[in-house]
Amino acid sequence: MHADALVILQQHLLGGLDPAPGETRRLFHGRGRCWQGLEQLTVDWLQGVVLVALFREPAAADLHALKQTLMALAGSPAWQRSGAHALLLQHRYQPDSPTETLLGELPAECLISENGLRYRLDLGSKQNNGLFLDMRYGRRWVQENARGKRVLNLFAYTCGFSVAAIAGGAAHVVNLDMARAALTRGRENHRLNQHDLSRVSFLGHELFKSWGKVRKLGPYDLIIIDPPSFQKGSFALTSDYQKILRRLPELLTPHGQVLACVNDPDIGPQFLIEGMATEAPQLCFERRLENPPEFPDVNPDSGLKALLFVRED
Repeated sequence: MHADALVILQQHLLGGLDPAPGETRRLFHGRGRCWQGLEQLTVDWLQGVVLVALFREPAAADLHALKQTLMALAGSPAWQRSGAHALLLQHRYQPDSPTETLLGELPAECLISENGLRYRLDLGSKQNNGLFLDMRYGRRWVQENARGKRVLNLFAYTCGFSVAAIAGGAAHVVNLDMARAALTRGRENHRLNQHDLSRVSFLGHELFKSWGKVRKLGPYDLIIIDPPSFQKGSFALTSDYQKILRRLPELLTPHGQVLACVNDPDIGPQFLIEGMATEAPQLCFERRLENPPEFPDVNPDSGLKALLFVRED
């Protein structure tokens, strides 16, 4: 994290805050490896809160220089005009990913908006805060294409796709995730948007032990698969994704759609395209959704892969 890199970071952040985005956005995405020396750093605008995340421990001198750069940003006219009131530094490389408050206070409650919808985030207590910002276009696509559909949301987490689907007029959404606390937050996100919860189901189960429950609530017009790359004891992307793909034909309606996602930088889109052709040949690859422009990557295949398939048998 040399001095020239920190100058680049400061320039990006000054530009990103003047004017500040009207909704939540990533301000700087070093993880795409487009800026040497900043590959392990991201900065998010959480509508008044600026969250800086470090993914690898820097040298003590580099960490000190980074904090000086961030505090200089907080003293700038652009910061003042943005309305920012808190500056946080999350150490993702440490156990439990502790968050350090550099300026202001850690908010007891953080409410943000995206595409006109509201979400509650957890700051300072967990590695992930509750909404993956690189999936913004995926949630937008769901909101625009869910009307009248029965939707299955696998690995639902805090139900961002479900919120988007109901906002888009989905008939019903089934959310499945083994983390019940995340599903509880999903219910809260629906309530924040004044949604009718009778149109939403929450299954706090491990997927591979719950196919019967999932099938009983189908068939589905749209299935969303957005798994972690690895979840100890329950999911490994390279060995378990195929088990999901081969089940899709029995869960989908005729002409049903699948939004299948991978966010492992070492696995390209062909993993899903070839896997679907092998395990569920009834589903044809349609297209890959674009990623938001605030997530540049030196290799497009290393970024988020959100692929659309449609059943054509």
